[in-house]
Amino acid sequence: MRHGQIEANVAQRWHGSTDEDLTAHGRAQAHRVAAHLARERPSAVALYASPARRARSTAAPIAAALTLPVVVEPDVTEYGIGVLENEPYVDLTVRHRFFEQASADLAWAPPGGESLGAVAARVTAAWRRIAAAHPASDVIVVSHGAAIAIGLALLLHDDPRQWSRYHSRNTAITEILLAPPTLVTFDRVDHLD
Repeated sequence: MRHGQIEANVAQRWHGSTDEDLTAHGRAQAHRVAAHLARERPSAVALYASPARRARSTAAPIAAALTLPVVVEPDVTEYGIGVLENEPYVDLTVRHRFFEQASADLAWAPPGGESLGAVAARVTAAWRRIAAAHPASDVIVVSHGAAIAIGLALLLHDDPRQWSRYHSRNTAITEILLAPPTLVTFDRVDHLD
């Protein structure tokens, strides 16, 4: 699942490796998704989260609701884009041609950032490690929008360039099976109604 709302989401700015905590609305989203998961997935055996504050703050009420510890997993962190961090999405698209360059060359990375290919490899490797540690069990992973999208694109299409197909909203739940790769649910937010 994706973390709760942060100010950068509201301002439409990219915060990959930039660390920011949840807004008040994001904290409310985290509590709602925690209550939902306690009802819908009480059998979850593990809870993982990116080390980013926004992910750990989203995971905290889930941990309390399910009485599970939060295991920090660095490889599900967001796509870090180095010198382009905190840029508005419109500038990333038009002025920096970030999305165009990332798709044209899976090994291209902005200075100080990661490549699309590297993010895809690390996220899917983390998902596989987590699944292997908890076979045939429900596991919750709190991650980030681009990281989830890129992982899904590689897992389901063998092509990280397909990540634009998988935009998810804050605290949206996406359920996947890894073997065989199956998208069970995507961008589920009925817990926010």
